[in-house]
Amino acid sequence: MTFVDAKSRFSSRVEDYVRYRPDYPSALLDLLRDECGLQPAHQIADIGCGTGLLARLFLENGNRVFGIEPNAEMRAAGEEFLAAYENFMSLNGTAEATGLAEECVDFVTAGQAFHWFDAAAARREFQRILKPHGWAVIVWNDRRIAETQFGREYEGVLVTYGTDYKSVKDAYPETHDMRSFFGEGNFRRRELPNFQEFDFDGLCGRLRSSSYAPQPGHRNYEPMMDALRKLFNANQDQGRVRMNYITQIYFGRLGSAQ
Repeated sequence: MTFVDAKSRFSSRVEDYVRYRPDYPSALLDLLRDECGLQPAHQIADIGCGTGLLARLFLENGNRVFGIEPNAEMRAAGEEFLAAYENFMSLNGTAEATGLAEECVDFVTAGQAFHWFDAAAARREFQRILKPHGWAVIVWNDRRIAETQFGREYEGVLVTYGTDYKSVKDAYPETHDMRSFFGEGNFRRRELPNFQEFDFDGLCGRLRSSSYAPQPGHRNYEPMMDALRKLFNANQDQGRVRMNYITQIYFGRLGSAQ
């Protein structure tokens, strides 16, 4: 499933996205070293690079990273965030048309972005830019809803006040989507634990960074923030709440482009 406004819907949320979205666990690098033979010399195309959270992990590993991002505001934020890394190159492109040369990268990655892609067109483009025997890696942080009272009640806030929360949630890939994308038997799935801790201002920023969160002026905004305050007060411990995630990782080879 794709959205008409997928390339623009984060433009007004960049500051909150940079400050309050979760990182990816460093153990992801260990996993890819063990399972895919990741080495510092490998070149990475990070698709839907956004503000650079996933790209930074590979840059710190010594990889050269091409950050492909269609949203100008997100791309500019990523360029600022990753300005210290000489091996980072930012490009205006999409999952379906990266602008990269054929067979130029060893890994194609996508962090928290796959649900915005046209999967069939993206697959063809990934096949085109990957070197023979290259890897595609799809990653996202999956909020754990049922594990805690806070998680369940936060979900309730999103369901009640989100503008199109259900549509976005339903678009997140499941194993059958990855089976369709990679091909039966061509991928592996792994999970890693992850979490964030927030004071109230941080929790507000985390919510505002979501594409389905109403913004100031929307009729749902003030009621949503009132509900968030009540949620925080009921669940905080020493002024903080914990948001638990599982980092979902799907990786495999796509074969040659047709």
